[in-house]
Amino acid sequence: MEIADRLEAIEAELADSETRLADPAVVSDPTRLEELARRHKELSELSSVGRALTEASTDLTEARNLATDANGEDAAEYGEMADELAKQVEDLTQQFRLLLVPADPDDDRNVIVEIRGAEGGEEANLFARDLRDMYVAYAKRVGWSVAQLSGQLSDMGGFTEVTLSLKGAGVWARLKHEGGPHRVQRVPTTESQGRVHTSSATVTVLPEAEEVDIVIDENDLEINVYRSSGPGGQSVNTTDSAVRVTHKPTGVVVSMQDEKSQLQNKAKALRVLRARLYAAEQDRKRAELSESRRDQIGGGGRSEKIRTYNYKDNRVTDHRIGLTLYKLDRIVAGELDEITDALVSDERERQLGLIDP
Repeated sequence: MEIADRLEAIEAELADSETRLADPAVVSDPTRLEELARRHKELSELSSVGRALTEASTDLTEARNLATDANGEDAAEYGEMADELAKQVEDLTQQFRLLLVPADPDDDRNVIVEIRGAEGGEEANLFARDLRDMYVAYAKRVGWSVAQLSGQLSDMGGFTEVTLSLKGAGVWARLKHEGGPHRVQRVPTTESQGRVHTSSATVTVLPEAEEVDIVIDENDLEINVYRSSGPGGQSVNTTDSAVRVTHKPTGVVVSMQDEKSQLQNKAKALRVLRARLYAAEQDRKRAELSESRRDQIGGGGRSEKIRTYNYKDNRVTDHRIGLTLYKLDRIVAGELDEITDALVSDERERQLGLIDP
């Protein structure tokens, strides 16, 4: 579709959205009002850039015609003007195409991150702890709030599994690419011969759902309570405060035991359950992403990986985009921006490939 045709359609939808924003039925419905206001903002940006692009394209055609008809200094001057306008048209075209890419509806959502030790025994659990510390440090660097919802400690102080809640601007947009098997290559503290071992941990990133997004029927829940346990299975509480919630229609199970209160553990479990159900529903609606969560978790095997952390060479490689950085020490300390920027850019480029210029 030509840009002029796209702009005409955008202007028509923009006018329609302005009319609907004044409709009392919309004004009285906060959800519809928010959705329409968001779309109106997107259309306004598209309209503004589209008009600027149309004007620049017209000026470019005129400058080129003048350069063709002129002689001497005038021709050179019009030629320089045409070159500047051509660059402007190129930049505005790229900006217009970027705005045409549909926004991820979850970009503004907070996230729940689940990390589990996978293959490698206790070393995998220790690596899971390192990943937890990396995301906590990153969250603090960029100004997000972070809280640990649950954590199952292993015998040597790692995590068999740990769940984090991260809140702030752009959390999902920046962290959604972190989901998948992460592989580590290093000499474990349990290795007496100094040999490098390969272990793995899985990371799952879920957009956090509100109660209005996913309504959970209490009749669909099976709730069991038990005593909290620590490494090795020893009891760490004298009351049945730990909670296991099973969503019977889907079979999804969430356990929480970090809080001393049964009610608090149940509330946390429902947050995680809601996020998992929301992610599953979004996957169902988007057929091309129907295997999203399974792809993130994978089998947890050493051969499956999205990223490798090699301690000997101080190297981190993201295998999806072929990015290798020799700054592992800084990355695990929370300096993830270079990786997340590259992944966001790659996503944008792939999306642009689906948009006609």
